[in-house]
Amino acid sequence: MSSKVEFSAATAGMSTLGPKRRFPEFKEATGWRNTKLNSLLFEAKHRNRSLELGPADVISVSGEYGCVNQIEFMGRSYAGASVKDYHVVERGDIVYTKSPLKKNPFGIIKENKGRRGIVSTLYAVYHPSPDCCPTYLDHFFSVDFNLNSYLQPIVRKGAKNDMKVNNADVLKGDICVPDLPEQRKIAACLDSLDALIAAQGRKVEALRVHKRGLMQWLFPQEGETQPRLRFPEFQNSGDWETKLGGELFANRKERGEAGLPIYSVTIHDGMVPRSSFDRNFYDIEDPAGNRKVHRGDIAYNMMRMWQGALGTASEDCLVSPAYVVLRPRSESFSEFFAYFFKLPQSLRKLTVNSRGLTKDRLRLYFDDFAKMPLSVPGKAEQRRIADCLASLDNIIVSDARKLETLKTHKKGLMQQLFPSVAEADA
Repeated sequence: MSSKVEFSAATAGMSTLGPKRRFPEFKEATGWRNTKLNSLLFEAKHRNRSLELGPADVISVSGEYGCVNQIEFMGRSYAGASVKDYHVVERGDIVYTKSPLKKNPFGIIKENKGRRGIVSTLYAVYHPSPDCCPTYLDHFFSVDFNLNSYLQPIVRKGAKNDMKVNNADVLKGDICVPDLPEQRKIAACLDSLDALIAAQGRKVEALRVHKRGLMQWLFPQEGETQPRLRFPEFQNSGDWETKLGGELFANRKERGEAGLPIYSVTIHDGMVPRSSFDRNFYDIEDPAGNRKVHRGDIAYNMMRMWQGALGTASEDCLVSPAYVVLRPRSESFSEFFAYFFKLPQSLRKLTVNSRGLTKDRLRLYFDDFAKMPLSVPGKAEQRRIADCLASLDNIIVSDARKLETLKTHKKGLMQQLFPSVAEADA
């Protein structure tokens, strides 16, 4: 990070108005000041009258991504018939959108960090004063509590949840700020952390794209009998063999046993302990009313198998009797099939073999699954493919955790770097 994240607690001599932590070079500085936002911003009234900018320059404001060019971000421009009355937005301007969002019911405030553009009249645009670092304000208002607490007393909501607020009135609220050098230091620190988060996010996404591409090569495409990429020891093994689902798996119908954990099957995370969910389930009180799953079995949700709702059991457990439990036969390696059934071509086949009048009522019964023809390699190659993909999954999970750790760190850091609106008002 370009800004050294070292802080000292506010000293007894400084004003009580300020954050919990300050950078070392500001520990002896005076306290932050409580001021009106209109001392830092003033309304920009430059309209696109001369049509110097066109539909290709239209900007939207996103809570997550800030000010973005519509065409670059969404693939098209949503400009009206004329952009003559649109507001011109310079780089470094602050844009307020009067559109309510779920997390931000009074709109959002963002800095335009990209190139010059235009926004519709539903937005308000503000220029920063010489004493204002717009990036500081962008970070300050990216904290939902600060944003909502600031805007709530100012914005009136109409009967249709529309925003009723004058552009100038948006600036009449109070905000707590330090002097410009400290604003810039905080902004640089958080920008540096944002860059780390963005880089880690790109790494995780690149790994996921790599995995999707690798799976296309490790499994045969529709109409093909061999994958395009095979591990060296299997390059002369010939075509994959077509077997019925019932030849690969048996239908396990064992009654549940007391003392075993209950699992649910999810589309994205496979088998997950119910105790990990933040909600209540109406489980069958008698364990025998559930189905027992042995470690290594595959359980699938009959109503969602066509969407990939299946998972491999990491331990003996119980599942709902609405699930089907597949016991692997001697030539089947479960972890391979956990990937195999997620392939687009597999999901299409599972959909075709499911019963139901509409998609939301489709069910894949074991009898229908048992008749499905599946093209598979020998068990040794199944294991090799599964081990490769599982190793890649472990890397993805590890890097995804690092990403979440960085986001959590930033959230905690911002709580220390900014006094909240409520604290400033106290």
